[in-house]
Amino acid sequence: MATPAMDMIKPLITLLAIVNPLAIVPFFIHYTQGCTDLQRKRTAWVSAFSAFVVIAVSALLGLQLLSFFGISIASFQVGGGMLLLISSLSMLNAEPAESKTSKDEIRATEVKASLGASIAVVPLTIPLLTGPATMSTVVIFADRTQHVWELAILVGYGVVIGLATGVTFSLAEPIARVLGKTGINVMTRLMGLILAALAVEVMADGLGTLFPVLHRAA
Repeated sequence: MATPAMDMIKPLITLLAIVNPLAIVPFFIHYTQGCTDLQRKRTAWVSAFSAFVVIAVSALLGLQLLSFFGISIASFQVGGGMLLLISSLSMLNAEPAESKTSKDEIRATEVKASLGASIAVVPLTIPLLTGPATMSTVVIFADRTQHVWELAILVGYGVVIGLATGVTFSLAEPIARVLGKTGINVMTRLMGLILAALAVEVMADGLGTLFPVLHRAA
């Protein structure tokens, strides 16, 4: 049975599983090839800050956007849960949870990088780190908050995710050497398994609200 402490920490665990900066380390190394150490460090922390901004905005404005479009939170839970489940299946195949970047996008990004444009926000932060699955998850957890301080904690988790991303990207090359591709794949699959279980729980909550008969059957 879940305790209040477990309920409070669940959003952080879920976000860490979805964002999973370890899985994005190979992409970070690829996109920052030829960069100086200073440029690589700047890219790492710009990505970290951008990830925090995405999470904070989703937490603070996500519900208002749903209300504007007339979407119920139960429907959003089912849709978001399905998106999380799809993301978890990608992770179980040792792929990043969020949308993959095509070869054409990679080539376009490399051209932009050669012209001095930043790749920290696109594609590293969006969609690789914090894409639709991350945003929908934050909105779902924001709906469960009952007090301002709980919402503040959720935004604070964005700070934790940002710091984890910044540190991981700053240490990308040592991490890649120590873990290797196999180690990163194992971590990604483990996170995917956790995310799959959380996705089923989110979908079950939404379906139970939309179809009360399911609650009675349980």
